[in-house]
Amino acid sequence: MLTYSFEEKGKESLYEFLYKKIREDILSFRLSPDEKLPSKRALAKNLSVSTITVENAYSQLMAEGYIYSVPKSGFYVSHITSKAGARRSDAVPAEQPQTNDTAELFADFTGNSVPAGSFPFVTWTKLMRETMSDSPEKLMANSPSQGIYELRSAIADYLFQFRGMDVSPEQIIIGAGTEYLYGLIIQLLGRSKAYAVEEPGYQKISKIYRSNDVECVHIPLDGNGIDISALDSSPADVVHISPSHHFPTGIVTPISRRYELLSWASKSVGRYIIEDDYDSEFRLLGKPVPSLQSIDVLEKVIYINTFSKSLTSTIRISYMVLPKSLIKLYKNKLSFYSCTVPNFEQYTLAKFIERGFFEKHINRMRNYYRSRRDCVMKCIAAQPDFSKVKITEENSGLHFLLTINTSLSDEELTEKAREKGVKISCLSEYCYDRKNAQPHTLIINYSGLPTEKTERAIGLLFSCF
Repeated sequence: MLTYSFEEKGKESLYEFLYKKIREDILSFRLSPDEKLPSKRALAKNLSVSTITVENAYSQLMAEGYIYSVPKSGFYVSHITSKAGARRSDAVPAEQPQTNDTAELFADFTGNSVPAGSFPFVTWTKLMRETMSDSPEKLMANSPSQGIYELRSAIADYLFQFRGMDVSPEQIIIGAGTEYLYGLIIQLLGRSKAYAVEEPGYQKISKIYRSNDVECVHIPLDGNGIDISALDSSPADVVHISPSHHFPTGIVTPISRRYELLSWASKSVGRYIIEDDYDSEFRLLGKPVPSLQSIDVLEKVIYINTFSKSLTSTIRISYMVLPKSLIKLYKNKLSFYSCTVPNFEQYTLAKFIERGFFEKHINRMRNYYRSRRDCVMKCIAAQPDFSKVKITEENSGLHFLLTINTSLSDEELTEKAREKGVKISCLSEYCYDRKNAQPHTLIINYSGLPTEKTERAIGLLFSCF
């Protein structure tokens, strides 16, 4: 029976440590080719670890070709062709193909995803074929820098109907993902400006600003969104916010704070607000909150949204709405850029929006996500330790917060969950300065969790504390 000491595992998870120890034994030929390995249950009992830990270790070894399985028989050691190369401690390790970390887990609460069955493949394929047969000349023509007019016009109509925004197609710029658009904004407004981001917030945004060599400052939140007094005392010229649904806290900025933000921007000619409206369509209680841009009369708001949340992350089509004064600057300064979204996808999406398919899809997905959230909430309420947790911001979007009454640190919670096959993230991970972080608060993303896994996933999560 395989026996290992876990005293030297350090900060590694149990399954990673076990995977490496078995791999070492295979590479050093302490385990012979075709030798049968212990069953998952037997090895787990011998090592005093969970069966999931052994299962994850075996899965990784199988993915990398160190072991193979025989149905109804068990797991066996694979043949390693180069014995001499395997024993060389100074050899450069061969690069392994990237594996999907979440595939080894039973459940992942850290990210949102769109189930494959929810994407309107039939409609999208039909529109794509129609586009290719009806508009071959348009497809082969270079797209304008801002994107094709038909898509920009469809987006302008949609924003007017559903977000109360009176904008023209000329104000809209299409791009492959919001990250590309952030880069355009920096070039447009200038690297001499200081950019403010929310704290806590989506850390990737601040990384993008810093990678573009601009000053980035973190402004704390209060119960109504970004703290105006802290913003006033900062050197910020531009503030990047998500007022309709802040990630990860779920805060919705009330109208009074929105006018305070517009007042802050009006105090200087060079001040602007970037309104990131990334999942405003999925507010599950009441109507979507009106955008900040819709009440901006001084042309201080740059509005950004994406179809990655509403359709699928792999579509990579985003857009921004610039104030009219900035559109003139864009055309003079950046119109030499080519549009980064293929014509095929732009024309197809334009038809998808114009013919009402996008609206129907949003309504269908809103109902789907509401049922997923209700299922998760029901499973949480059924737990024996339900009194130890508090749920907040469950109506704002595709995640909610779960605050736990526990003495465990966030790091210990995350590690225990991973050992049980569950991936979680804590609110503290989204703080630039973790000293100010609210502890023991999990961010529960539920959109990609299958119904059949929900009950067990919540049970495994609660067993951690």
